[in-house]
Amino acid sequence: MRDDHAAHAISAYGSSINETPNLDRIAADGMRLNACFCTNSICTPSRASILTGTYNHVNGVTTLDTRMDNTLYTFPKRLQAAGYQTAMFGKWHLVHGPERDPTGFDQWRVSPGQGHYHNPVMLEPRNDDRGHEVIERGGYVTDLITDDSLR
Repeated sequence: MRDDHAAHAISAYGSSINETPNLDRIAADGMRLNACFCTNSICTPSRASILTGTYNHVNGVTTLDTRMDNTLYTFPKRLQAAGYQTAMFGKWHLVHGPERDPTGFDQWRVSPGQGHYHNPVMLEPRNDDRGHEVIERGGYVTDLITDDSLR
């Protein structure tokens, strides 16, 4: 799943600006929404809406700095409860802390805030499930996230 892509920037929707063969393949093999509207185009509130399936005035995440309560019901929690393996690797951007870290995921490793492209610091759950720990990683963040996802 991706966010922050305008339809006019994806060739599956007829873009003359970009060629996006991988997104086009997903659109062809999966589902393409032709009448989908964004209720909040800001990154953090948009992610909270995607995760919870609720409007921002309901889930409480209305700005880039608003914290998302990780006790809210999300689709990853529902998938996990149904026996699916769930994971989150990459940019969380929903603030961190005991009541904010990702929940509903069997595994997660995320960038704090916007993160860094080279030699990033990332957060992952502690072994005792009490918060997160900070880890330093060497390499380019996209390669690291891809490797985590494939594993």
